[in-house]
Amino acid sequence: MEFDHIHFYVENAIESREWFREKLGFKSIASQTSEHTQKEIINRGQVYFALSSAITSKSPVANFLSLHPPGVADVAFRVGDINSVVTKAAVNGGNILQPIQQNLQGLKWAKISGWGDLTHTLIEKIDNAQIFNSPKQLSRNIVAIDHVVLNVAEDNLKSAFNWYHQILDFQPHQNFDIQTKKSGLRSQVMIHPEGEVKFPINEPTSPNSQIQEFLDANCGAGIQHIALRTENILGVVEELRSLGLPFLQVPGTYYSSLEKKALSCLSETDWQKVQDCEILLDWQKSIPGAMLLQIFTQPIFKQPTVFFEFIERKIVWVNGKKMETPGFGQGNFQALFEAIEREQMKRGSLGKN
Repeated sequence: MEFDHIHFYVENAIESREWFREKLGFKSIASQTSEHTQKEIINRGQVYFALSSAITSKSPVANFLSLHPPGVADVAFRVGDINSVVTKAAVNGGNILQPIQQNLQGLKWAKISGWGDLTHTLIEKIDNAQIFNSPKQLSRNIVAIDHVVLNVAEDNLKSAFNWYHQILDFQPHQNFDIQTKKSGLRSQVMIHPEGEVKFPINEPTSPNSQIQEFLDANCGAGIQHIALRTENILGVVEELRSLGLPFLQVPGTYYSSLEKKALSCLSETDWQKVQDCEILLDWQKSIPGAMLLQIFTQPIFKQPTVFFEFIERKIVWVNGKKMETPGFGQGNFQALFEAIEREQMKRGSLGKN
């Protein structure tokens, strides 16, 4: 299983397309207009997004936006054998919204319900074909969707994990329990045993947690952030900052204890760029030289809901084999949580009990 694309439901697809083009460097590759929905297809490198808005009240976008603010409506997965995946989902209680369909090129797809109002399009991988029938463009900047994070209500984490385990065969990987003096969250990372999909789930552990703020603003469970993997995070962040994309701020004190360790992996020039760009660093203690570099944007919509992460997994050699640094930056979870808390304070949403 791999990520194929992410589908956003928005108020104006053309305006959103232009925002992604101007702030994130995406390219427009297709437009599709039905009697009730406008859809724009965009990509950067190997990352594909769909942006849909309603033309009439009959559009599924209109129904979604009557329940939620703009955000992610569908996370699409590429699978090896769609018949077996859909059959297993149905047998285990999954709701099949759209049965398997096939186009003239042999591309097969179906759609099932996910957690809450999220849906999942399933696409059978055939010679790297995509549902948008657009060839992949190579990019030295953004190479893949690394992971997608789902926020669920308090005490729903176990149920949500069990659902994805039973319906789509996700397996437990890592779990985190983050707590500050002000709030907290609990996270369960899921991975799929066949492929590259990593799908963490978060739940709040306090009434004023950033997860609860998301749930309130989103009017329920939904996708909190999308992590885009890059092989050149310094170049990407410098570019996106020049385009005016706002990122979460990191206090200078964060870096004071990291310098010695960072300079064992980075040049002095890159270490200075890491600080200038306010990028977070983390290491895998069990793998010498394994390092993650991460940065998070401000929310991309008016509400404090969806944001992006950019992540670089440094290449290391393990037992003579080249591999990307695994994990999710456990040491950065706390720093990220505290950075979002600072934004909550600015919004005045952390004073609630």
